[in-house]
Amino acid sequence: MPLRSSLIPVSLAFLCVIAVCAALFSANVVSVPGGALRPDYVLTLSLPQSGDLEISAVDGGPDDGRPLVVIDPGHGGHDPGAVGGDVLEKEVVLSLAQALRDRLQQSGAVRVALTRDDDRFLVVEERAEIARRLGGDLFVSIHADSAVGAGEASGASIYTLSSDATNRAAARFAARENRADEINGVVIDGDNQTVETILVELSQRRAAEEASNFAGLIERGGRGTLVFREPARLSANLAVLKAPDMPSVLFEAGFVSNPDEAKRLTSAEGRDAFSLVMARAIEEYFRADPARNSGAESGTSGGPSIGSVLGGE
Repeated sequence: MPLRSSLIPVSLAFLCVIAVCAALFSANVVSVPGGALRPDYVLTLSLPQSGDLEISAVDGGPDDGRPLVVIDPGHGGHDPGAVGGDVLEKEVVLSLAQALRDRLQQSGAVRVALTRDDDRFLVVEERAEIARRLGGDLFVSIHADSAVGAGEASGASIYTLSSDATNRAAARFAARENRADEINGVVIDGDNQTVETILVELSQRRAAEEASNFAGLIERGGRGTLVFREPARLSANLAVLKAPDMPSVLFEAGFVSNPDEAKRLTSAEGRDAFSLVMARAIEEYFRADPARNSGAESGTSGGPSIGSVLGGE
């Protein structure tokens, strides 16, 4: 579902720790002579460290100039996402992502990577960061939804980042850059925060425009094959879409709370229809404008151009 904050489990864990400590102190379980209270032991909570981020492998061969598509199956691990009976969003979207990866590998037009290829949990911000570190040219996050008490809710939706969220995200991104970084080839060195914010906002605005173009390709190509909600294209303040230099789209495949739709999403036919529509949209996106491939200039001289790979030459 679009996108249940991954900070909730962490917040709940902190609250549980605080509650346990409060109970121990109130019961005088933890005390020292003279009535002063002090902990006799330390409770620790392991949190993900940014340095521990596992970078996914890229499928489809070496960087030979073909664009890189990063596919992000939502949720995972202890976070099941939306639930419909015994159907879990985290399992549905992983299967859809793997089906799309396999189809893209067969076509050979792009290279592809998954943010997760198993049942692991990733913090929301880690997902886009994986794509950035890989040098992704397009980021596609896949989710499903549920509607409590509304079994008839159905249909897919395509989310892009709202314009308001784009501006706020740009300011936050620039503010937390404490070391040299690079956005679309422009070095951000931390000397001028106003300039940084403007550069990031411009880059992010272009990425949002490209994401909107890609969303239109999904909608147009999916009509007659996939079932969309109306309107099919939406904008929202979704943290997973806030990479400042990469077009990012969240595709909500449908409602697992709807038995008929859950059955379709978990079927081979449903995965095939989804992967067909998405693969065609991805290939058309890069075919329409080879400049969208940021890796074209860094590819090996012996590799095919994006135009030749996608049939544009």
